[in-house]
Amino acid sequence: MSKAPLVIIILDMLWCSVRYEMAFRDYAVWDIRTLSGTERRTWMTHPKAFRLNSTLNAPNSRELLGDKPRFYRDFATEIGREWIDAQHASEEEVSRFLSRHARVMAKPPHGEGGAGIDILDTTDVLADVGTTLQSLREKHQTLLEEVVVQHPDLAALASHSVNTIRLITYRDPRDQFHLIAAVLRIGNQGIIDNFAAGGMFTMLDDDGVALWPAVDKQSNIYAKHPVSGVAIQGFRVPHFREAVELVTHASRRLPTVPYVGWDIAITAERPILIEANHNSSVFQMKPRASGIRTGLLHRYRAAVGPGILDRRSRRRVTTQV
Repeated sequence: MSKAPLVIIILDMLWCSVRYEMAFRDYAVWDIRTLSGTERRTWMTHPKAFRLNSTLNAPNSRELLGDKPRFYRDFATEIGREWIDAQHASEEEVSRFLSRHARVMAKPPHGEGGAGIDILDTTDVLADVGTTLQSLREKHQTLLEEVVVQHPDLAALASHSVNTIRLITYRDPRDQFHLIAAVLRIGNQGIIDNFAAGGMFTMLDDDGVALWPAVDKQSNIYAKHPVSGVAIQGFRVPHFREAVELVTHASRRLPTVPYVGWDIAITAERPILIEANHNSSVFQMKPRASGIRTGLLHRYRAAVGPGILDRRSRRRVTTQV
């Protein structure tokens, strides 16, 4: 941690926002204060990611991916779990759905960041489905889905949450698929593995093996999971190559949304899609956790080219695959 006076840190943050197009949270999360100018230039930033989202992806990308019921219908085979839209389903249809599952997940149909998600024990609600349905609609938790039973290896790592992987990908105009970054997201006592909701993450190599300890939003570093005690560095995600193949094929069905952050759960049998993000956040490893003082900007440049990542490039690129 930096021992510089607060005013120096603030001035440095402002300088980085101008010089490196770096958000304040980027500066804090990635230990930028401790890095040299040469090292700082290697980091992908959230402002740059926002420009990729708005430049590479068509204006209808939010409609295609942010509407979860629509996404679930469009990718029904890849979703791999039963679900129901309780906003439009009848009470009888919801009752039959609940009766088939001991536990279900209730989430907002347009939510982001893991917000507004609850687990329902159906034995507690089947006696009065009408009241439950009214409550869910009032709270906008109208997307109900069966709880994913994750692979035993991932359950051993953290059993309270379904631990997913985020694959950030780009399909270029030549129809070449690029895997830019692979992330393992891990829950920490809560039911959500999302970084913004109390979870932690680490980066994966091209074989799905965790490269370093995990880190959470408060910059805590975990060599082992604090509940299970399972070592995080070296953890191998099962069915990882199949997960990459899954999104490789799925990406071809989104010709107007070439830049996507895919969230994937791993069951004992196969990977399944949780959702796809048209506005993927940036994942890189904190230097204090990895010992590596450079970021992943080079991987983004290799995939999308340097021009779009240049702040002076404001032209929308229309990508048709």
